[in-house]
Amino acid sequence: MIFHRIKSEGIAHNSYLIGSGREAAVIDPRRDCEVYLDLARQHGVSIRWIFETHRNEDYAIGSLELRQRTGAEIYHGPGLHWKYGSTVEDGKGFGIGSLHLKALHTSGHTDESMSYTVTDDPSSLTPLMVFTGDALFVNDVGRSDVYGDKEAARMAGCLYDSIFGKLLHLGDGVIICPAHGAGSVCGKSIANRDESTIGIEKSRNPWLQIKSREEFIKIKTAERLERPHYFRQMEKYNLEGPPLLGNLPSPEPLTPERFREKMESGAVVVDTSFPSAFGGAHIKGAYSIWLDGLPVFGGWVLPYDKPILLVPESNRDVDYAVRYLVRVGYDRLEGYLYGGTEEWYNSGYPVEQLMLMTVNELNGRLSNDNDIVVLDVREEDEWDEGHVEGAMRIYIGHLEDKLDEIPHGKEIAVMCTVGHRGSLAASILLREGFHGVYNVLGGFEAWNNAGYPITKI
Repeated sequence: MIFHRIKSEGIAHNSYLIGSGREAAVIDPRRDCEVYLDLARQHGVSIRWIFETHRNEDYAIGSLELRQRTGAEIYHGPGLHWKYGSTVEDGKGFGIGSLHLKALHTSGHTDESMSYTVTDDPSSLTPLMVFTGDALFVNDVGRSDVYGDKEAARMAGCLYDSIFGKLLHLGDGVIICPAHGAGSVCGKSIANRDESTIGIEKSRNPWLQIKSREEFIKIKTAERLERPHYFRQMEKYNLEGPPLLGNLPSPEPLTPERFREKMESGAVVVDTSFPSAFGGAHIKGAYSIWLDGLPVFGGWVLPYDKPILLVPESNRDVDYAVRYLVRVGYDRLEGYLYGGTEEWYNSGYPVEQLMLMTVNELNGRLSNDNDIVVLDVREEDEWDEGHVEGAMRIYIGHLEDKLDEIPHGKEIAVMCTVGHRGSLAASILLREGFHGVYNVLGGFEAWNNAGYPITKI
């Protein structure tokens, strides 16, 4: 048996290649799909099937991309008007060499959600593993709010039925292979480990300790998870099929002069430096999004209808940035500033600074005057667990829509957990003409570690 888990950083996405003999299948491929072709060549197998667990919301599926290169058949769950591939029904089986894959309808995250069991003996009633998509994670279960509040209770009930009525009956020794790992926006408390079994989850996953369907629905519908703006674009792409790439975009290395020309023509600038470097000097109007934050937080603020320019901290970061962005559908990557910000200011072009503040300085300011506002841009649950007394909260993803709530005429200290989201929020405020904006280095973690007072909800 051939088995590979392919982890896609930034979106914490897991895809899989399984094979036997001369045949292989891929589950939930990403758009930059060379990795599957490389693995297939390494093992001497042909990719014949592509199985999707559901219409993903948080990344652009790579099924069409992989089909174009392999001719593989694409299958996904029932209930949607797919513009590509074929619908697989509950219980449908496929032979992959000596392996047997079986489709299992496990709705709840979405109506069409599928899981796929794999056995190495068609006569066996107990599978080796199950690809659970967004139904069951390590230490967590999928979100049930993707259709909105009106459908959340129904979907939570379906998710309960799928997990307790189907997945948990597969057998304690069955290995689970979920579509996401820790850090995904598709789960709240996914554990930072890849390996688990049905039995381990039954004993350790807090959601599987809930004894009744009614209680599961009640707790699930009370769960609060942010829904990034780019989800809508991903849902459209994954129903119709994203544009084919053929090859990854190859942004042009630009001189400062050419970079400025493209800026003046309407391109959006993203600086992937760490917050301290961005604070020291950056190009006016740039968004500050650290490299690993590009897929999710780029998806909150970047437009799909404008070209994007990158300012990397290192030229080596460009390939990572390109892969992160195409995975969430950003293909108009027209160039990057070769040499980064240093090349910009060495050429005599002006830079802007974002003022930085330590938690010690912030505590002193709050103790001595009321002319500074603390803006907390973390999620609601993070805020409830502790925040600076008197702070106001606007989640980073909603900041551009709520700028009128921020008081003018006062200095603003932006705080997140460690300063990364804070730098993005501060860059948004600078883009909108706010003055006296600070990013608090180390964020709430540093504040708490310094022993300063916190308020909890």
